[in-house]
Amino acid sequence: MNQEIAETRSQPDSGIRDFTVLLSSTPRGARLARLLAADALRDWGLPQEAASHVVAELAANAATHGRLPGRSFRLTLYVVGGTLRIEVTDTRGERLPALQAPDDGAESGRGLLLVEALADRWGVVEGRFPRKTVWAELSLTPPERDIAGSGGVDG
Repeated sequence: MNQEIAETRSQPDSGIRDFTVLLSSTPRGARLARLLAADALRDWGLPQEAASHVVAELAANAATHGRLPGRSFRLTLYVVGGTLRIEVTDTRGERLPALQAPDDGAESGRGLLLVEALADRWGVVEGRFPRKTVWAELSLTPPERDIAGSGGVDG
């Protein structure tokens, strides 16, 4: 039986929060990563939609392409100031992700394109062999509102 161990730490005065969990490299583990990330973000009062999609894609890649039997992957979320950093670490350091254009009829192959669209930055860090960490950062600063073009009713 594979165990999932989650740890959440928050330093309220500093604005630093983090969450980490070790999950099985399976479709179930990938789904659980998305759900746990959404719960952590909700607990922290942060937007969840874009981050949940990024976590889902990175976790699915770890469970599919980074899978080694008996090895888990780690999901880590950090919030520092106005930035959320998502990290997914697996044990297939020799298989680095790369953006690619999928065939029109392909049912997969668009995950990193979605990460590219939703994240402000993303990349890969090769860790101590055989590990690698795929990371993405999302700005938590709300966009400035255009009051003149807000569509509001004039009074």
